[in-house]
Amino acid sequence: MTSVPSVPLLDLQAQYHGIQDELDEAVRAVVHSQHFVMGPEVEALEDEIARYLGVHHAVGCASGTDALLLPLRALGAEPGDDVVVPGFTFFATAGAVSNAGYTPVFCDVDPDTFNVTAQTLEAAWTARTVAVVPVHLFGQMAPMAEIRALADRRGAFVLEDAAQAIGAASADGRAGAVGDAAAFSFFPTKNLGGFGEGGLVTTNDADLADRVAKLRVHGGRQMYHHEMVGTNSRLDALQAAVLRVKLRYLDGWGSKRRENALRYHDTLADLDEVRLPRVLRGNTHVYNQFTIRAERRDELRQHLSDLEIGSGIYYPVPLHLQPCFAGCGIGKGDLPVTESLCHEVLSLPIFPELGAERLVRVAEAIRAFYG
Repeated sequence: MTSVPSVPLLDLQAQYHGIQDELDEAVRAVVHSQHFVMGPEVEALEDEIARYLGVHHAVGCASGTDALLLPLRALGAEPGDDVVVPGFTFFATAGAVSNAGYTPVFCDVDPDTFNVTAQTLEAAWTARTVAVVPVHLFGQMAPMAEIRALADRRGAFVLEDAAQAIGAASADGRAGAVGDAAAFSFFPTKNLGGFGEGGLVTTNDADLADRVAKLRVHGGRQMYHHEMVGTNSRLDALQAAVLRVKLRYLDGWGSKRRENALRYHDTLADLDEVRLPRVLRGNTHVYNQFTIRAERRDELRQHLSDLEIGSGIYYPVPLHLQPCFAGCGIGKGDLPVTESLCHEVLSLPIFPELGAERLVRVAEAIRAFYG
């Protein structure tokens, strides 16, 4: 009897084996050069991503978290400055705000797209708000036209958290090209993932790009000369070389993710117990995660695990209820959508190499659970 193969949430080995020769050659070239930090590979990656996104400046850095932190630090926080962020996102969004010297103010999100809107941001606005961080969660852009209009009217800086959304687009432009600045992550699980940590800041503001570039190398362009107090957030050449290879495949991988998403919609749309993610008109979703809202979520996840089907919960605890933000001024019940999502969301396998057979197995297991 043939055993049924497991279905992982993500299979990075499958991606690697598909382009192994190109990746190995890129790594060997860096090893032979013995130039491991910054340098020509990083400069080439910055140029290629800037052209891909249609922005003037791209600045590589050590992680997606630093890609959020550095532009916020470049703004220069004043005591009491607030930055509005969603309560439903990865911790780094709010952590970077706090570490840059601002006070994070948490807002709710749309129940179908999981993203902030101008309405949810404005509901959390304070007299001290100087910036907002709309997150393009799971690979879909937030409604940037209305968010930009709100921020411009109120004189606030817009930092796109595009960590999960490289390649995503809307009628307003590509993710990372609409705000005043944007942050990308190259963590291995991202759609464009490296062989370790890495990040990148994009902007059309030359002065901001220059300040970010200085901050990533201890605050100066010239070694041992420091115009500001910066940090060490340089991007490794090995990561840049790997990312340059993968960038050529990014749009193709995104298309396969969207094909998988359509199959899930075709097979699960009639289930009353499951709420599928909604794509806004004009948006190109890149599905870093395919996240459903499910009744009896934890039981469903255990059922899938018993069948050797991977899944993930992003995210189980709202940021405004994390112990480190206990003094944020809001508590349980204040962000009802966010709190509901944390009890209901479940991310299913969506990676490009998944294939129709394994996807149908996932969908059939969900249908069987709900009878």
